Amino acid sequence: MAKKLFVGSLSYGVTGAQVEDLFSKVGKVESCNLITDKFSGQSKGFAFVEMSTDEEADKAIAKFNNFELDGRKIVVNEARPQENRNQGQSRGNFRSKRW
Repeated sequence: MAKKLFVGSLSYGVTGAQVEDLFSKVGKVESCNLITDKFSGQSKGFAFVEMSTDEEADKAIAKFNNFELDGRKIVVNEARPQENRNQGQSRGNFRSKRW
């Protein structure tokens, strides 16, 4: 069973390939998703890495949490499940109502 990891505090210059290459040193990387801004394409400073086994994921956490990558100490831990955002709900009317 694959385990998804959160990788934070990344330098904005780090690429997805660099993150994947780093984590491949401790095991097989199933996927690597560097989160980027949809308008500028610039990294948001975090990524999600999915390792092929729980043992490899635990090894990656132990080895790379507080590891220095591109001049910054990165944070690596197990990713939490994504929250349900209720996409269909209205946020309300933002214009002021005049009675």
